[in-house]
Amino acid sequence: MTALEYNHEISQMTKSLKPFAMKLTKDSEDANDLLQETLMKAFKNREKFSEGTNLKAWLYTIMKNTFITNYQKMVRRGTFIDTTDNLHFINSSDSKIENRAYGDFALRDINEAIDKLDDVYKTPFMMYFRGFKYQEIAERLEIPIGTVKNRIHIARKLLKEKLTTYGTR
Repeated sequence: MTALEYNHEISQMTKSLKPFAMKLTKDSEDANDLLQETLMKAFKNREKFSEGTNLKAWLYTIMKNTFITNYQKMVRRGTFIDTTDNLHFINSSDSKIENRAYGDFALRDINEAIDKLDDVYKTPFMMYFRGFKYQEIAERLEIPIGTVKNRIHIARKLLKEKLTTYGTR
């Protein structure tokens, strides 16, 4: 096949390639770009085409591979490489950054709720929170161990009611 015949055959195929380009890209402008790139590659790589084989199938393959390559390039543009030791690929559009604001608000609300407890409940609760055993709390406050357990239980219940915003477990 001469260069002139080859060029003529390819130009005749553009009408059948256009719908395939539209199916792949779903956009008229992108389809035209894909078609143009496919034809350019076909003209450029004329010597790779084996005469007697299906030219239309060859062009469809070029178009499909070009589309896939362009798609992969587009995906890589939205991805950055983490250069730490683990070398993770992180899709930047899915990443989120959290700060400590939520934790700071929660801690402030918890401290306020504890401060509003009556000392009768707050003192044994805070001692238990700091690691004292029930028996140690009872001895230091000079009250029965059952009273210590009851006051801590009531303190927890009151805190749970005041902190419903943060859910219960």
